[in-house]
Amino acid sequence: MPRAVRPRPLSLSRARHIWLRAQRLDVPEPFGSGPEATRAAVEHLGYVQIDTINVIERCHHHILYTRIPAYERAHLRQAQAVDKTVFEYWTHALSYVPTRDIRYFVGDMRRYQPSGASSLGVVTPKDLRRVLSLIRKDGALSIRDIEDEVLIEKEHPWASRKPSKRALQLAFYMGKLTISERVGMLKTYELMDRHFAWDTRPKAASEAQTVAYLLERALRSQGLVSLDSVCHLDAPRKPAVRRHIERHVRRGTLVPVALEGAEKIEHWALPEAVADGAAPPGESVHILSPFDPLVIQRKRLRLMFGYDHRFEAYVPKDKRLYGYFALPVLVGDEIVAAVDLKADRERGKLLMRKWTWIGRASPKRHKQRIEEELHRFERFQLAR
Repeated sequence: MPRAVRPRPLSLSRARHIWLRAQRLDVPEPFGSGPEATRAAVEHLGYVQIDTINVIERCHHHILYTRIPAYERAHLRQAQAVDKTVFEYWTHALSYVPTRDIRYFVGDMRRYQPSGASSLGVVTPKDLRRVLSLIRKDGALSIRDIEDEVLIEKEHPWASRKPSKRALQLAFYMGKLTISERVGMLKTYELMDRHFAWDTRPKAASEAQTVAYLLERALRSQGLVSLDSVCHLDAPRKPAVRRHIERHVRRGTLVPVALEGAEKIEHWALPEAVADGAAPPGESVHILSPFDPLVIQRKRLRLMFGYDHRFEAYVPKDKRLYGYFALPVLVGDEIVAAVDLKADRERGKLLMRKWTWIGRASPKRHKQRIEEELHRFERFQLAR
């Protein structure tokens, strides 16, 4: 970085406030309510991760519920299938992404080639042509609508025996198909151009434009950024992102920050983000998904909150510390507990399998308010 620009010291407390503000976890109803709130939340966050685990409600609904108290699952379906303001594609994982940002993904779609180790690498041109022809002729289809004459052996428990599933997935990653609707984990595929009613597909962003987009997205949703946080699981772009940040620093549109206790880890922020005077978050309670944007970058979470989250769904039972699907509990600007929950949908109950207090959290101070939030969380989990 330019030697003349000295990093601004920033306390961990202030860093947490900046991050919580950027994540919209510091106010009760940051995006309002109704279907438009879902679009607004996805656009602000940049993406909402999708995951198959459903021991409680799947994470994409959970993440939106955390920021939209009146959220309904139908609102996400409307955004994807009706309004078409969000679409699914790969960020650091499969995610809902704002349709307004699709040009930043078109290049990745065009360039997509399955690796040699990928199961998609065995898809033949014939299989690909077949599924595209079926959808072009019959309209949007799910894997259940396609009958394969020859079934194959599963490579793992989540795989399908239908070769057509791999062909659908490959066409999706190549941008030939999009997911026009999702019911649970059942995906309906449609020709991308037909789904969005495009006469001409949006022009792919240049690499320089994509780098600028990644930085802008991170600044909007994280407030305080590092190279790791901007390029989460995208290490090849780090040199270009660094050069882009350095240009902003020279112009004075970004400032380097020295984070308390972690001064050697470079961070940057917008000048207004580190200005004094912003009020700290209140004492609101949030039960977070392990895939929430606040949690998924574990090193950043540990650095700013002093909490080392463990995702233990694939850890042997006798080695688990917090439980199979532990959820961090945020109260104000502290993570005070981790609760391992399971939705018993047959009996209409949310089961508490384990409750672990974190650090110096006071059960006497927090327990009642967390239990009140758990009752509201239960109603969301069991509502259909």
